[in-house]
Amino acid sequence: MEISDLKLEKKITLSRSDALIIVDVQNDFIPGGALPVEGGNEIIDGINRVSKVFKENRARIVLTQDWHPPNHKSFASAHPGKNPFDEYSAEGIGPVLWPDHCIQGQKGAEFSPQLNTDIADAIIRKGMNPEIDSYSGFLENDKKSETGLAGYLKSLKIDRIFVCGLALDYCVYFTAMDGKNLGFEVYYIIDLTRGIDDPPGNISRALENMTQNGIKFLKADIFYNF
Repeated sequence: MEISDLKLEKKITLSRSDALIIVDVQNDFIPGGALPVEGGNEIIDGINRVSKVFKENRARIVLTQDWHPPNHKSFASAHPGKNPFDEYSAEGIGPVLWPDHCIQGQKGAEFSPQLNTDIADAIIRKGMNPEIDSYSGFLENDKKSETGLAGYLKSLKIDRIFVCGLALDYCVYFTAMDGKNLGFEVYYIIDLTRGIDDPPGNISRALENMTQNGIKFLKADIFYNF
């Protein structure tokens, strides 16, 4: 499946029961970082613009932040003889190994200075357990350990989430899928994300899975006439 194949929503309204989840717009994921997503910097102005609309409509805004210890098992450096992007599978780790990235307290883990973080209501950090990766903003990759995001949203009576950020086929995808499985109505802002597509075909698989699971898609300009 290609992005051009998606059926896009044509109209939307916002309320206090909505939340915008901005996933991992951090220095290491944009060009010049340790694990850059091609074009990752190109979506930030659009995210800022949509964030402003959410704030004006009294909806919530949450940032997620990869926050790895330096010895994280998802890093190729933790496995002698392995290189970044080598295939690797273990409980909570994989399907590939990554370069060291988003290490706690280092510049690469900071949000892009281009991102307007001032209007965020909350920041959820993830990936802190060195034994388990955490692509999703809701659950670590063991699918048992919660980040606290679901509880936060439910305490505010949020029932609909809009996701964007980096990367399309990893952290944003898993955030969308887990959000749906946890009972939220999920909308994916498809032009405010960029993908990795590693292994090849990963973006297509992600789009197909989201479509089959009832996740809805839209583009940022749907918010510009509010």
